[in-house]
Amino acid sequence: MAIAVPPDLWLDVRPEAARRLMLAGLQCFAERGYHATTTRDIATAAGMSSAALYVYFPSKLDLLFAISRSGQQLSRAMVEGVLARGGDPAERMRRLVEEFTSWHALHHTVARVVEYEEHALPDKERRVMRGMRRQTEQIVQDLVAEGVEAGVFHVPNTKAAARAVLSLGVDVVRWYDERMRTSPRTLGRQYADLVLRMLSAEDPASTPSPQRQEAAT
Repeated sequence: MAIAVPPDLWLDVRPEAARRLMLAGLQCFAERGYHATTTRDIATAAGMSSAALYVYFPSKLDLLFAISRSGQQLSRAMVEGVLARGGDPAERMRRLVEEFTSWHALHHTVARVVEYEEHALPDKERRVMRGMRRQTEQIVQDLVAEGVEAGVFHVPNTKAAARAVLSLGVDVVRWYDERMRTSPRTLGRQYADLVLRMLSAEDPASTPSPQRQEAAT
């Protein structure tokens, strides 16, 4: 089955042959998984000879790392761009969740490879990927903390909240495809509503129930 890839993906990658190999690698890894994909599979999908891959990437592993690192960079750049537009914490969180969720729906093939093929990377490359992920998480954690300080978010643990926010968006790649009747933009709005309710909810343990209030009077 052909895997859908956004047509604007990696337009800045030069030369064009390197971009074709990244796109072909993405398709093959998404369809077969990293270990079941051969360099011949990738070269054939790119319309090149088997030796062509080694001109631009030292190995199949280096190609996977290039795809994975680019996916993390694109995601973080999107988060930073959304938050740079300003607004109060709730407004920025809404935009962030809308864009983050819709981005992962639109780029689900890239994000799926990034998330599910990371295990194939050596320890050094995995540490790089995890470091990039922590940077994105810290950006969101800072926004949650700002909202808590402003009194618009009510969460006991900003780190756990940030991870929950990001996990919702990332999990989209597990099940989303182009046949879904819900558009990425609509899905983003739905998730934004859920996240804001989650972050804005008072802790039930800290808010006396009517029964408790009556007992206390």
